[in-house]
Amino acid sequence: MVEKVLMIVGPTAVGKTSLSIKLAQHFNGQVISGDSMQVYQNLNIGTAKVTAEEMQGVRHYLLDEIPITERFSVADFKNKTQQAIQKIYMDNALPILVGGTGFYLQSFIDNYHFGKDAYASTDKLIREKYYQFAEENGKQALWEKLNEIDPDAASKIPIANTVRIIRALEVYEKTGKLFSQQKDHPDENYDFLIIGLNTNRKILYERINERVDIMMNDGLLEEAKYLFENGGLDLPSGKGIGYKEFYPYFEGKESLQNCISNVKKNSRHYAKRQLTWFRNKMDVNWFDLVQNFDEDYNKIIKLVTRWLKENKNGEMA
Repeated sequence: MVEKVLMIVGPTAVGKTSLSIKLAQHFNGQVISGDSMQVYQNLNIGTAKVTAEEMQGVRHYLLDEIPITERFSVADFKNKTQQAIQKIYMDNALPILVGGTGFYLQSFIDNYHFGKDAYASTDKLIREKYYQFAEENGKQALWEKLNEIDPDAASKIPIANTVRIIRALEVYEKTGKLFSQQKDHPDENYDFLIIGLNTNRKILYERINERVDIMMNDGLLEEAKYLFENGGLDLPSGKGIGYKEFYPYFEGKESLQNCISNVKKNSRHYAKRQLTWFRNKMDVNWFDLVQNFDEDYNKIIKLVTRWLKENKNGEMA
């Protein structure tokens, strides 16, 4: 049986959470978080985690699942998302996968395979060799090395993601198999409809800046200090935007105002990267609920309604 999965994607601060609640109420849906940071406990403000009041009774998954000291991989996300979808279908509800972590969402759509042979290498010498290469030659050179060997894998891994680039190189060196070959074909068990939210860039950046100010009033600094005091950058969860920028302030190396400015700047840059990913990697139906709410919301309702009545080939079921 092919299962319908509705997805809502887009940059930070564009209104994904609000839309997900509305659509869940309209179509009897339940929401799965597609955000790599919202899975952590006690990180609520900086991750813009939906509150119990905002949920309005809609059931949510992949929130507050693990402590900040545990690692949450893309493989973990894929497995937990599959489990959540089965639970939602047992409730005769529509799974709505919502988030901005493009690689995590892509791993689910394209059914990435995370076999032990590809990920369980214990050869530290290989890994350290590539880390040293990156340190001496830069991230761009490291990415280009992967691009020469496995351009398909390189096209899906951002230059800044040194860990994953090295993992891909390590897989090739250890097994002789391309990292991109660890990916299966798109999962035929699911029928995806992807709704994307975006708006005018100036407006989006203003919303991001305003959101950071609201977060500061709501206690973001205290949340960042909690992370810092428990390990900071050494934590699996400690490198998130909205947290790491404050560590220099706690160390007495930077003013608070500069740190806040860096949160805003990094959030804007992240939004730009998110949009680039979704535009280039996914088949997205784009809407602007910030400037054209009534018109575009009605279009979304009609689109989802028609999709729910169709089979995977676009024919009326």
